[in-house]
Amino acid sequence: MKKYNKIIEHYENCLDKHGDNHLGVDWPKFEDVDTRYKIMLDILNFKEKNDQNVSLLDFGCGTAHLLEFLQRHNYKNVIYSGLDISKKFIEVAENKYPNNFFYCIDILESKDKISNFDYVVMNGVFTEKRELTYNEMWEYFTKMITIIYEKCNKGFAFNIMSKNVDWEREDLFHVSHDVLSDFLCKNLTRNYIIRNDYGLYEYTVYVFKK
Repeated sequence: MKKYNKIIEHYENCLDKHGDNHLGVDWPKFEDVDTRYKIMLDILNFKEKNDQNVSLLDFGCGTAHLLEFLQRHNYKNVIYSGLDISKKFIEVAENKYPNNFFYCIDILESKDKISNFDYVVMNGVFTEKRELTYNEMWEYFTKMITIIYEKCNKGFAFNIMSKNVDWEREDLFHVSHDVLSDFLCKNLTRNYIIRNDYGLYEYTVYVFKK
C-alpha cells in the first residue's frame, strides 16, 4: 500500500461524513475557501491578458468547487479540466459538470495519460500529511511538483502550511520558505513568487516557466 493513500482515505472519509461542501474536503472555515480560490487563480494575472484563453488543470479537484467559483465570478477565458486520484470525488464532479473533462489517475504512476496545460493549480493537495512523517511527505511533495512542472506550459500554483505559526499540527505539512526555495532553485527554477499576504496560516507559491 502506498503511504500517501492514507491522505486519500482521510479526504474520502470527510466526503462520506460531510458531503459535497467545504467540510467534505476538510476546509474548516467556509469564509476562507473563496480566499484560497482567488489566490490560486491570481497566478493568471501575472502573465495573461484578459481576452486570452488559457487551459487550467485543477489538480486535486475534489468535487470541482473551483469550477463553481470560476463560473460564479465569470472567468470566461479559462478552459477548465479537473484531476483527482479519488474515484469518489471524480464521480461527484462528473455528475455536477458533465460537460467538463475530469481525470481520475495517480500522476506518479500515469503522468503520460494527461496532456500539458497552460496552468496547474493544486489547492490543498499538500497542506495535510496525516500519518506520514515529514520526510515521507517531503518526498511525495517534491516528486509531485517535479512532474507538474513538466506538465505545465506557463506555471503552477500550490499552497502549503507555514512554519510561522503559534504552533504546528502534527497532521499538517509545515515547510519553511528557505527549505522550499532551496529545492525550487536547485531542481526546478528560480522564477517563482511566494504569497504570504492573505491572512491564513499557509502560503501560496506560483512557479513559472520561462
